[in-house]
Amino acid sequence: MEKSLSINGKSYTVKVQEEMPLLWAIRDVVGLTGTKFGCGVSQCGACSVLVDGLLTKSCVIPVSFAFGKEIFTIEGTSANLEFLRKAWNDGNVPQCGYCQSGQLIAATSLLDSIKKPTDEDIKTAMSGNICRCGTYTRIRKAIHKAVALKNESR
Repeated sequence: MEKSLSINGKSYTVKVQEEMPLLWAIRDVVGLTGTKFGCGVSQCGACSVLVDGLLTKSCVIPVSFAFGKEIFTIEGTSANLEFLRKAWNDGNVPQCGYCQSGQLIAATSLLDSIKKPTDEDIKTAMSGNICRCGTYTRIRKAIHKAVALKNESR
């Protein structure tokens, strides 16, 4: 079936089976490879994207779920994501880096909904993302720094 996916504000025509996981449509059909495959069972968060602003594990969601909706991936741009990217770099957050696209998307979702998250807000929002290198402290600090950077820019 041929349908259109809206990803990061751009329309892509895809010819896929409706039950194909959204992750594979994004990576293999569209060619945006920043979103990662980790576990395949919605447990690690490496495949996280935003669908109409909602944090979504793309490895278990059929592509048909996203037809007619706006998908946002790590390749996209938003004010919150840009502040997070700077804070991530400044704080030397990634080690192996594999989970970072999912971590950044989850953090973007958090900052889209809570302007100044507490440590508890961060812990709750980021709990669906596993970092095998254990950089959780750096991630928390980077989220706080992104908030500070955003406030400084006003």
